[in-house]
Amino acid sequence: MTQELNDGLPAREAALTLIDAALSRRGGIDEAASANGFRFLEPRERAFARALAMAVLRHLGPIDRALAAKLQKAPPDRVMHLLRLGAAQAFYLDVPAFAAVATSVELAGANKASRPFKGLVNAVLRGLLRDGPPGDDPSLLAPPWLYSRWVAAFGEATAREIAAQIALEPATDLSLKPAADAAALAEALEAEILDGGTLRVRRKGDVAAWPGFEDGTWWVQDAAAAIPARLLDLKAGDTVLDLCAAPGGKTLQLAATGATVVALDRSAARLKRVGENLERMNLSAEIVAADAGAWDDTRTFDAILLDAPCSATGTFRRHPDVLWAARPADVASLAGVQSRILDSAADRLKPGGRLIYCVCSLEPEEGEGQVEAFLARRKDVVLEPIAPGEGGAPEASLTPRGTLRLLPHQRDGGQDGFFAARFKKL
Repeated sequence: MTQELNDGLPAREAALTLIDAALSRRGGIDEAASANGFRFLEPRERAFARALAMAVLRHLGPIDRALAAKLQKAPPDRVMHLLRLGAAQAFYLDVPAFAAVATSVELAGANKASRPFKGLVNAVLRGLLRDGPPGDDPSLLAPPWLYSRWVAAFGEATAREIAAQIALEPATDLSLKPAADAAALAEALEAEILDGGTLRVRRKGDVAAWPGFEDGTWWVQDAAAAIPARLLDLKAGDTVLDLCAAPGGKTLQLAATGATVVALDRSAARLKRVGENLERMNLSAEIVAADAGAWDDTRTFDAILLDAPCSATGTFRRHPDVLWAARPADVASLAGVQSRILDSAADRLKPGGRLIYCVCSLEPEEGEGQVEAFLARRKDVVLEPIAPGEGGAPEASLTPRGTLRLLPHQRDGGQDGFFAARFKKL
């Protein structure tokens, strides 16, 4: 094996760790990428390892279908991950076919558990290369149970358009401080200004090195994720509660309006990041570590933003691992949590105040179903319909009920899947 191929082995080994973490529900890619073994890689190797793992997860369905045709029975997990990694390199990344095979075989031989399968790895990958790339049927890109749910909720044609987004690498979206010069930043970053004011940047690399980062002019936030906070239409001096605030993009939006913000989340560790981002942006908010449904505080607020815990199936563009970590039972169990926190939020709202409920989920039980159940049991709130285009939402996202069902394909270049509804307290 050439020295060039050997140089890429640590990154490929790290990619195997990321893939295993994603598919075994051990915290997912982000948690694995923060572990010591991964952080000790050179920046270039870290970036390559992540790109490898993401390519596997974005194309896992077609890859596994192609592998199933070559395997009489499933091999051990490490061997299966090696086969997936080799296939992803050969078919979806700019890696020569010989390197994809050779490095996979080398990694198989480097581990006691996979060493007996070196021949299998070599034979299966060479067989895949002879067959050519797997088909590009979007319905294969999502787990079958989840794709079936999307068909039931949105119809076959829309489900295919949603699923097709899984294979695409997204751009980076930025939210700006109100006083920022959007046109100047767009020019400096070669970015597009989207409806609502989000900047969409297609450059790669470390965002901390981009113009405006050190100055606290912007933060990274998906275009769809930026919409719910805008729907509150806050004024300076309003009191607002951000429930389930971490990682904090919406907290920054709320604080940037001049409102008095309380950011609450049950995870003190995740709130640390919220505090760091507020400091970088020279913004302020009261940070509280507590359970949103059982917070022992009698204050009421002019506005509340509840970005509720959910299955997160709408975030697959940047986190394809959520698709493969999710289980059917998750949706029902999380729906119970959402309804409990919704009631708590309504109790903390002043008369005449506004409540935004949102989830980064594509599942109706976590969105439309929650709205109807909430209105049925609470006679002190009413639905306040969202206007077409409000908050920068694509008009296709507006439902007849006046809520937002933001689907990934409804914006050129994609967006996260979100649901949002606005309520007013009587």
